[in-house]
Amino acid sequence: MQERLYLLQRHLPELLHLDSLIRLGERHLRVSEVLSVPQGGLDLPVRVIEMGSRSPAAPAIGFFGGVHGVERIGTQVILSLLHSLIHRLQWDDQMHRRLESVRLVFMPMVNPGGIWRRTRSNPNGVDLMRNAPVEADGRVSFLVGGHRLSRHLPWYRGRAGAPMEAEARALIQVVRERLLNAPVSLSLDCHSGFGRRDRIWCCYARTHAPIDHIGEVFRLKQLLEHTYPHHHRYLIEPQSLNYTTHGDLWDYLYDQAREQHPERTFLPFTLEMGSWLWVRKNPRQMFDFFGYFNPIIGHRHDRVLRQHLPLCDFLIAAAANAGNWLPTGERRRALTREAVRHWFGE
Repeated sequence: MQERLYLLQRHLPELLHLDSLIRLGERHLRVSEVLSVPQGGLDLPVRVIEMGSRSPAAPAIGFFGGVHGVERIGTQVILSLLHSLIHRLQWDDQMHRRLESVRLVFMPMVNPGGIWRRTRSNPNGVDLMRNAPVEADGRVSFLVGGHRLSRHLPWYRGRAGAPMEAEARALIQVVRERLLNAPVSLSLDCHSGFGRRDRIWCCYARTHAPIDHIGEVFRLKQLLEHTYPHHHRYLIEPQSLNYTTHGDLWDYLYDQAREQHPERTFLPFTLEMGSWLWVRKNPRQMFDFFGYFNPIIGHRHDRVLRQHLPLCDFLIAAAANAGNWLPTGERRRALTREAVRHWFGE
């Protein structure tokens, strides 16, 4: 036991933090283990935590982190949110009432083996966000868009025709069983490493075409900017405006949801934290690969953990009150046209 604690404290302190949160909030949480990843002589659990409504008719929202192991700030943002919610449930009656009408799902460490190894990929060398059986339209950027050359190169998709990696399958199973059965569901997958702005990306990554729910995404953008006009500003846009990729898991899940549950609404988002700003403010981080994806200086790290909490709270409220803002009829068609003009031109 002491050796396990030492190894986790050295390589995966986030798991110890998660364990302590589960103990603290156990009477409010439903915890399951969907996968076990062998690494460093230990079996690392991939845990899913639920809170709130058990009703299949309730809207749902999922928070995901640690898909890319080196981007562990994403896991830490999810743990910060979970910490805040568990502590509020000890005294906040309003939070209890809110959770009666919405289901929250957390998967903070999708790729614990990658976090342990401080690599983007999982222990098999596969980039989970290039691993779905999805082909991009047209050409993609060399390597970055996903490739099958070698697992020793970043952004490796895995062998053609091989099953998806266990971690990718676990994420897909969780979304199918705990989000897509809801009439309305949202998800936020936390990443870092692109640009100097914090971005909120929606599908698609595989094509420059807009998703069917681009009007709903645009309406959510309006709500966030009107609700928090003076707070942290996010650049909200489809991912394909920056680059396209093969194998995106959220493209795969969104298309499956449209095919299998066309009457339901599933809106997956990615929070892409702009880590170049951290590097620009502290150039010494360039001497550490880990520093390209995570804030190293303490006060910046603390700022990141707190500045995204209003976004998460907003998304929880948006899921719980989806009927008050989701557009229908001519309003939806007008928002779709406006969204296409805004992001894609005429």
